[in-house]
Amino acid sequence: QVQLVESGGGLVQAGGSLRLSCAASGRTFSSYTTGWFRQAPGKERELVAAISRNGLSTYYADSVKGRFTVSRDNAKNTVYLRMNSLKPEDTAVYYCAAKELWVGSDYNYWGQGTQVTVSS
Repeated sequence: QVQLVESGGGLVQAGGSLRLSCAASGRTFSSYTTGWFRQAPGKERELVAAISRNGLSTYYADSVKGRFTVSRDNAKNTVYLRMNSLKPEDTAVYYCAAKELWVGSDYNYWGQGTQVTVSS
């Protein structure tokens, strides 16, 4: 079992930055691929970024490429999402999630989410 807790959300003006953190406890966090998802009201949840367990592989949705950076510190059991040049359309609840494999497994562990609101 892995428990995930997100933090770092808030209200920011367009063009601003935020850094989200996902702190893990339980089983060895370095064994898990971690993803950041977001869900805006009335929209489906989407994967915006992911990072492999050793940090060598990353994925970004086209909508955030060049603006968001995912990283991890396995010594601190924490994954980060640095969000720059934020836009109003980035407003959503952001969730971190973990899964065992980079390819071919489902995200089994989820945090409670943190709200990000970008004002225009």
